Amino acid sequence: MTTRTTVHFADARSMTDVADESVALVVTSPPYPMIEMWDPAFCVLSDVVGAAFEAEAYDTAFDAMHEVLRTVWAECYRALMPGGVLCINIGDATRSFNGSFRRFPNHTRTTEQCRTLGFRVLPSILWHKPTNKPTKFMGAGMLGLNAYVTLEHEHILIFQKGSPRALHERRPRRESAYFWEERNRWFSDLWTDLKGTEQTLPRRYRALRARSGAFPMALPYRLIEMFSVYDDLVLDPFIGTGTTALAAAATRRHCIGYEIQSAFRPVVRETVQRACLESLRRNRARLARHQAFVEQRWAAGKHLKHRNAHYDLPVVARDEQYIRRYDVTAVDEDLDADTYTFHYRPHRLAQSADAA
Repeated sequence: MTTRTTVHFADARSMTDVADESVALVVTSPPYPMIEMWDPAFCVLSDVVGAAFEAEAYDTAFDAMHEVLRTVWAECYRALMPGGVLCINIGDATRSFNGSFRRFPNHTRTTEQCRTLGFRVLPSILWHKPTNKPTKFMGAGMLGLNAYVTLEHEHILIFQKGSPRALHERRPRRESAYFWEERNRWFSDLWTDLKGTEQTLPRRYRALRARSGAFPMALPYRLIEMFSVYDDLVLDPFIGTGTTALAAAATRRHCIGYEIQSAFRPVVRETVQRACLESLRRNRARLARHQAFVEQRWAAGKHLKHRNAHYDLPVVARDEQYIRRYDVTAVDEDLDADTYTFHYRPHRLAQSADAA
């Protein structure tokens, strides 16, 4: 069995390589409007943004930046199949202009845009992402009159196109299910266990660091597990360093991505080449955690009445009986087409203390 990932180094506002209603899930993190590191990119994409900054019309710049993103969300709506899900990781911006400090609410603007495009707005996730600053206080000394709280969270906004998706083939849905305890941890509206510093660019890509805002691998990995099944097609219109492509490969999904900066091409290649290691490590970690969960349940005198058919492990619910994980065994490259093919075999039970 194989899956395929293709990355297009092109503007995602016109995703002509993606057929209508072919995508099961979109997982992405766009450049955040009014975050200074992404100002130049928005100025290239929209003359209005640059003119607004020159005129010190910052609300106009904010609106124009979101208009750029709205075009991408419209393309995502076209590409998603009925019942498909759109997950957007975005943070609000805080910034001072002319000595005045303020917040730009990116998550509320994005939510309203997607709602008006026709998406159903689903409950979102608040990702607690602690700051690396030594102090959380923003203001003058210890005088609280003009102090401001520090943003320590980002948003994972979740939308659906139309009614819930109907899946007629039972095997993909059964095998790609998650464990009971994973469901309880993942389907919470507050994530506190993901660090935002998991992935950094190597020194040889120093020039790209200022243009990269990669999220940790665990974030797309989790969302892909939650909202898709084996062999689904996952789209990331802002694929950047290729983290979503890696997560899709590790979870046996196809992927298509867009990245406007071709300088990221070698970074994406290095990222997806980690698929063999990442799939094995995370599969081992998930099964090891489940074994630990079983031992804790038994120690507490709680009986698990079902067993998983592939790993002979006790499970809580009937839906967990057919869970089966797959490891990437090889990656074939077509560098001329920026396409990667991943080969799989069923994962075998092993002990591991790694954390996914």
